[in-house]
Amino acid sequence: MMKKLSFVLFFFCAVFLHAQDSNTYESTQISILTIGPGTSLNDAFGHNGIRVKTPYNDVVYDYGRFPFNDPNFYLNFARGKLLYSQGFSDYYHVINFYKDQNRTIKEQVLNLTTQEKQDMHRYLINNSLPENKDYLYDFFYDNCATKIRDVSEEISNKNIVFHTPKALGKNTFRDLIQHNLFWNSWGSVGIDIALGSVIDKVATAYEHMFLPEYIYQFFEIATLNSTGEKLIIQSKDIYIKRETLVKHNFLTSPFFFLSILSALILWMTYKNYKNQSQSKWLDFIIFVITGMIGLFILLLWFATDHTATAYNYNLLWAFALNIVLANQVLKKTPKTWFIKYLKLLIILLCLLLFHWVLGVQKFALALTPLLIALGVRYLYLVKYFQTRITDL
Repeated sequence: MMKKLSFVLFFFCAVFLHAQDSNTYESTQISILTIGPGTSLNDAFGHNGIRVKTPYNDVVYDYGRFPFNDPNFYLNFARGKLLYSQGFSDYYHVINFYKDQNRTIKEQVLNLTTQEKQDMHRYLINNSLPENKDYLYDFFYDNCATKIRDVSEEISNKNIVFHTPKALGKNTFRDLIQHNLFWNSWGSVGIDIALGSVIDKVATAYEHMFLPEYIYQFFEIATLNSTGEKLIIQSKDIYIKRETLVKHNFLTSPFFFLSILSALILWMTYKNYKNQSQSKWLDFIIFVITGMIGLFILLLWFATDHTATAYNYNLLWAFALNIVLANQVLKKTPKTWFIKYLKLLIILLCLLLFHWVLGVQKFALALTPLLIALGVRYLYLVKYFQTRITDL
């Protein structure tokens, strides 16, 4: 009930403001807020908002709200059809919320005319209406950061000139993501497996602004095309993150887990080699798991609207067909053609290395032990099955 009352009261104030002449906005201040990264994967890239401080209220608008409690949330996320929303909150509630999370908060006051302030406020209020607030989220091209840039450009009638920061350098989209993640974390490995080679292209300077920190950097040196003046008239740090010791438990890390798994595969392969035998259930598990991962990658590529999951060469080690042919490794003597299939799997691993070296796609470093173990295992199976067929 209180939320509904606050909503009605806010829009009552908005209507009242709209009834005033433009002089009301002479003392209004509109600024960009940049929130630093948090500690979990979903907030590891930071956040942006637009603060509108009028003589009557102080509100932060943002485009980063999503229906986490929606029963179809995970399904829509997997299908690439996740709707994000624009929303608003009291400025002091926002600041206290991010202070409690120990996240840096920076503010940049925009150099806008009185009319532009009024236009932006009206735009944001209109965007808050139930029929306007939702948009189809895209991590790289339509998110809480790019919306801030796009709204600013629209209100200024493309009057903003974004200059390239001197220290920007050349970065791929994958590089920009991984700069915010620890390489030996499950989130980092999961992203590298799920996202395809399309994110290994070099991002243009303008495209860097899909990340909140680059919104801050680009806005800080942007100018107005009509006057040559700076877009930002004042920058300040509202809150600076307290430095804390970040602990990474190596024993629960993907590299450690995959190293143990790979060592087990190599040890079993050595044992099989000494005894001239085959651990059938080990091979069955390898084929089923790699096949399931490959199937998942194919679904992300072809059965969803995600733009970043296409052309994913993780399929070279997680070959989807493995799940269909897993029964072959359980046979006493597999079909002759299955040996050729195993040789194909070895060739695919070589192609993966080729793609990695040439920069077509970067793969998770934590996968390295597993890729080596798979290659050794497939080589052994080729030799073992060739011997079995020859002896018959």
